Amino acid sequence: MANPRLVIVHRRTELQELLDRHATRGQAEFFLRTRGRNILDVQERHDRITVALESVRAAVPAEWRHAEVERTDLSRFLLTAEDIVAVVGQDGLVANAAKYLNGQPVIGIDPEPGANPDVLVRHTPNEAAKLLHEAALAGPDRLNSQELATVTAHLDDGQELSALNEIFVGHATHQSARYQLTTPDGRTERQSSSGLIVSTGTGATGWCASIALERGGRALPAPADPQLAWFVREAWPSPITGAFLTEGVLEAVETLRITVASDQLVVFGDGMESDRLTASWGQEITVRLGERPLRLVV
Repeated sequence: MANPRLVIVHRRTELQELLDRHATRGQAEFFLRTRGRNILDVQERHDRITVALESVRAAVPAEWRHAEVERTDLSRFLLTAEDIVAVVGQDGLVANAAKYLNGQPVIGIDPEPGANPDVLVRHTPNEAAKLLHEAALAGPDRLNSQELATVTAHLDDGQELSALNEIFVGHATHQSARYQLTTPDGRTERQSSSGLIVSTGTGATGWCASIALERGGRALPAPADPQLAWFVREAWPSPITGAFLTEGVLEAVETLRITVASDQLVVFGDGMESDRLTASWGQEITVRLGERPLRLVV
């Protein structure tokens, strides 16, 4: 068996993006000043993330291989079964990486303790270094991990898309989306709405939580529960569309079916609309619990 490879996932810092856009530090500083911001704050965050990345790089065991990938390149990066993934950044970066994984353990590393909820990035850089040292001594299989549920949408043409937090089905511009909804118990309803959200227990602390709160509070799944919560946003009752089937829970083997009745609907996960599927009139979208849970090192 090949030696493990540590894949470090990160995203460009705000300072790097500003320099990409404005070419020089002076121009970036002027741009921030016009918006009432100070470049020193941006520099401080950049420095903390840089230090965290250097700490993780230095902790890679000598006999291991290692590679790095930015968030924008994840869809083109080839992961292998021997990989261990170290995500350095915010919780959302773990979610962005999850859809491309197939059982690889993930170490979420928070470069800015106190600035993130730490739902998914649960380790400091120093704690991550200790985990890697222990994995080098005892083997990667000894990493203690928790399996977090994922959600997957399938199109009837064979395309599919997975997410860790939630999947959105609706119009690309969030205008009225028209479709027929079929629940696991066989009930159907033609609807016109702002779209549907199907969320895991991890996503139940985000977008899904705000919808549930507006509706008086609902019991939502926990991150490791094999369940999904679904909500229809702003269903509009009319002579030909209804607003009765607007929320529910999908158990492990259950599916929610959406038959498109618009020229085009989009399906995307975890807020990444740029990485999406497109379904046209008459196509069926099936949403269910994902078959590849996220192995988050705890």
